[in-house]
Amino acid sequence: MDPPAPELLPTDADSDSTPPRSGSGGLIWILAFLAVLSTGVAGFAWVQGTTEDVPELDTGQDLILGDTRPAETAPGFRVPTLDGSSFSLADHLAEDGSPVFLNLWASWCSPCRAEMPAIDAAAARHPDVKFVGVAVQDDFQAAARFAEEIGVSYTIGFDENYEVDSSYPTFGLPAT
Repeated sequence: MDPPAPELLPTDADSDSTPPRSGSGGLIWILAFLAVLSTGVAGFAWVQGTTEDVPELDTGQDLILGDTRPAETAPGFRVPTLDGSSFSLADHLAEDGSPVFLNLWASWCSPCRAEMPAIDAAAARHPDVKFVGVAVQDDFQAAARFAEEIGVSYTIGFDENYEVDSSYPTFGLPAT
């Protein structure tokens, strides 16, 4: 019995097709690289253009900027506070009348953690303003642990019934 015949590979003479051009694959990679590079440069330019006018926040800078005249009446709210009492915007305005700096934050919010010490420093420099931080979209226990860990001295409240969150819509946290 004869062994099976080996399969023959086609030779150049047997092939009617033209071989692929050697440089076309490299050109595609170069074009893809240039597209990614130009997108990155355009994105960087856009980010630079959108952040040039945003002031840097540090503990030496006042947080009360620009015109502080109220444009409209702020919605009222009452929230329990970290010290076991409560804060009512209406009661504060009726009894004290000083302006209120309201900051909305959450324990899961990294930027909130970064800005709270700066807000605390501003509160110390401006005793004529009532600084209030209210945890929104958060678990009460997690927010309480977070606030105690940060250790700020201004009033910290908790939006247990989503009253503040629904009255003061934001695009994200933190919001002041």
